[in-house]
Amino acid sequence: MKNFYLQPKLFSVLKTYSKKQLVQDLIAGVIVAIIALPLSIALALASGVEPACGVYTAIAAGFIVSFLGGSRVQIAGPTAAFATIVAGIVVTHGMSGLILATILAGIMLILMGVLKLGSLIKFIPYTITTGFTAGIAVTILIGQIKDFLGLTYAEGVKPVEALEKLAANVEAIGTFSWQALLVGVVCLAILIFYPKIEKRIPPSLIAVVVGALMVQFIPGLDEGVFTIGELYTIPTGLPKINLSGLDFSLDKITAVLPGAFTIAILAAIESLLSCVVADSMVHSKHNSNAELVAQGVGNIASVLFGGIPATGAIARTAANAKNGGRTPIAGMVHAVVLLLVLLFLMPYAALIPMPAIAAILFVVAYNMSEWRKFVHTVKTAPKSDTIVMVITFGLTVIFDLVIAIEVGMVLAAMFFMKRMSEETAVTGWKYTESEEDADSLDLKVVPKNVRVYEITGPLFFGAAEKILDIQFKDYTRCLILRMRAVPAIDATAMNALETLCKKCKNNGVELIFSHVNTQPLEALKKSGIYQTVGADRFCAHIDEALELASKL
Repeated sequence: MKNFYLQPKLFSVLKTYSKKQLVQDLIAGVIVAIIALPLSIALALASGVEPACGVYTAIAAGFIVSFLGGSRVQIAGPTAAFATIVAGIVVTHGMSGLILATILAGIMLILMGVLKLGSLIKFIPYTITTGFTAGIAVTILIGQIKDFLGLTYAEGVKPVEALEKLAANVEAIGTFSWQALLVGVVCLAILIFYPKIEKRIPPSLIAVVVGALMVQFIPGLDEGVFTIGELYTIPTGLPKINLSGLDFSLDKITAVLPGAFTIAILAAIESLLSCVVADSMVHSKHNSNAELVAQGVGNIASVLFGGIPATGAIARTAANAKNGGRTPIAGMVHAVVLLLVLLFLMPYAALIPMPAIAAILFVVAYNMSEWRKFVHTVKTAPKSDTIVMVITFGLTVIFDLVIAIEVGMVLAAMFFMKRMSEETAVTGWKYTESEEDADSLDLKVVPKNVRVYEITGPLFFGAAEKILDIQFKDYTRCLILRMRAVPAIDATAMNALETLCKKCKNNGVELIFSHVNTQPLEALKKSGIYQTVGADRFCAHIDEALELASKL
């Protein structure tokens, strides 16, 4: 078990666990639970599901990810990153579709961990994650304008996309409620200014308490302000799980598969990013593959427990570390505390006014947007990277996250290939008979009927046509390809080399390779070019190749 690559971090830290650390973990777990409660409810509402679903998620996923995960202080639960994708799946496929998509995503995450694919997440470009994160923040902000202003949509108006919500808000502006705006502004002010005065009590908790007291005790304020209890059913006790409506048919799986893939990728990116942040705070090193398996199991458990997709929550993880949490016990305590709240205090959530929830989500969206990073990237990054980021951002807001990630990845790959092809060059040596250069030590003596071409950069399909541009004269009898600066070669470039070999053979030109690196050499052997040209035509150094060319 000592070297098992999926070993949970909990098992290793318990070997040196102490009573002092237990006390610190208990305190941190309680504080994080207090922070997570209003956030979980708010994020559930932003995701288009019942408020209790957010608490179910924080309990089930929070406990399991801490128990099985690869990080010391990771706190899992509902996050803003999932809000738009969850809302879209619920509207299109219902809760049963969301459960199926999350189960599939959980299976994907488990497989990613088992197959040791944790390190592959680094291949998701920074510009794409920045773009869709900012896009999600904007969609969350737009989605909360209605509750912040106390707007009432016309009957039958149920917008889903961000632009649809924006248009519906404009149409419903006549239903504006000053009472809702007043409660929202007060709660927003608390969220902004309270942390500058007091940092021990979470500002979100203060905001919902103050908002609820305003609605309950200020005369006339309750007339224009909806509370959670007026719009949603607040359950008591543990959730009643009913999976009889699940459809595991091929058609249904195919329909929810894009959403499931997005959930899996988002969960992997967010959780591993949170782990990296946590590592720097507690001077530890996470196990990415164990974390992915834990995220997969946690997501499956979450929806089976009545919740929604979950991932590592950076803000709650940071709060855990800052308050003394140093082992997964703190995350498990946080889940247990939320379970006790669910069993005994959940009915009080019905008193929370919707403008207070909107204010909380405004702050979540602002912090999530990281607009300074966005603007800095626009100012400093290459144009191609900026284009990828802006397009990913725009598609996230206008359409959805699935399309944004797909298009963003394709664009990023295309721009990368273009840059790589520009780095690849096939240039012929210049011949000189100048007396000034005659004694230069840098120049090589090349017979007149020998041509030398220097190839630099990776030879792949984006640059393969450059090989076909190689020319030689009628009197050329030997062609040397110097490949010391070619790190890799792909099948398209191999095909171009085969064409060049045939061209040389048809024109009676001997082909010699100089300084071929390991990967290209293995590829040439596998393709048969090595055998066709002959092993004696592969030289280790250009001087050896020139000497062979002179003899030939």
